[in-house]
Amino acid sequence: MMGFGYFGIFGAIFMLLFWVLIIAGVVWFVKWLVEQGSGGSAGTSKRRALEILDEKYARGEIDDEEYERRKRKLLGG
Repeated sequence: MMGFGYFGIFGAIFMLLFWVLIIAGVVWFVKWLVEQGSGGSAGTSKRRALEILDEKYARGEIDDEEYERRKRKLLGG
């Protein structure tokens, strides 16, 4: 059996799968830590920026034209 034994091929496949899962878990954890350190995801900060813009508009601090210009810029359009 070429030195692998009965479970040699299966053992190699499971070992490869094990290491792939370990590496993926580490990458996910590092990504999570970075997002926590930056105050959340980009979608959350964009949503908060739109809320602030709406509040400024509601208080009359900015006019219609300025509101629309800033909103387009925030939404990327």
